[in-house]
Amino acid sequence: MPTIETARAGSPCWIELMSTDQAASTAFYSALFGWTATEPNAEMGGYVNLFLDGQIVAGMAPNRTDGAVSDRWSTYLKAADAQAVTAATLQHGGHVHFEPHEVADMGWMSMIDDAGGATVGVWQPGTFTGYAVFGVPGAPVWHELMARDYDRTLDFYRDVFGWTTEVMSDTPEFRYTNLGAGTDVQAGVMDAGGVLPEGTPGAWSVYFQTADADATAARALENGGQVPNPPHDTPFGRLAVIADSTGATFNVMQPN
Repeated sequence: MPTIETARAGSPCWIELMSTDQAASTAFYSALFGWTATEPNAEMGGYVNLFLDGQIVAGMAPNRTDGAVSDRWSTYLKAADAQAVTAATLQHGGHVHFEPHEVADMGWMSMIDDAGGATVGVWQPGTFTGYAVFGVPGAPVWHELMARDYDRTLDFYRDVFGWTTEVMSDTPEFRYTNLGAGTDVQAGVMDAGGVLPEGTPGAWSVYFQTADADATAARALENGGQVPNPPHDTPFGRLAVIADSTGATFNVMQPN
């Protein structure tokens, strides 16, 4: 896995939690992964930075409390030119929630929907490149897109972000394509057309590494979370799906 600084455009580079109760979320992830948090930054709309062992690992923004948008984790993809990405998004069947805007001197951000309806962030780095730690317990270890329209979605990311992809599996039961190959693998796309409920768009999800998936799931329950999909063995490690104390879902992975 390349460092965030050297990762090519199109690679995941940042994760962000929308939370209706930032204090509760901070307590939950502190108990689960040992994260620490800054005080909400009033100049940045109450934004909070989250750290693992002193290294920035994620961000957290306040979510509206009227229930219009559920609490959730978002993945951001690195862009060499955010304005070009949003223009290409419209050309290739996606939707732009808002055009890129500058965040102080840190970079430019936007939010788009891909051709299958999955929402993903766009980040063009300035002084800030993204999370500083990856692939250790308590940090992101994988990003995955459950694609509503698999073939069209893959074409979207190739055209808009310049992805180079490699098919990992192409059976009727399991179609999966990786961004990158070998040690340069960045993320995965799963054909979820037969899995997602009718009318539900595709969605990105983040996996956090853990040394013990069962202990992490138990700790989540002890701290007000839920475990919709309990720990189970897969060819890629022991996995579980967890919902935090305000309902935002994520995955944990105990590598083989």
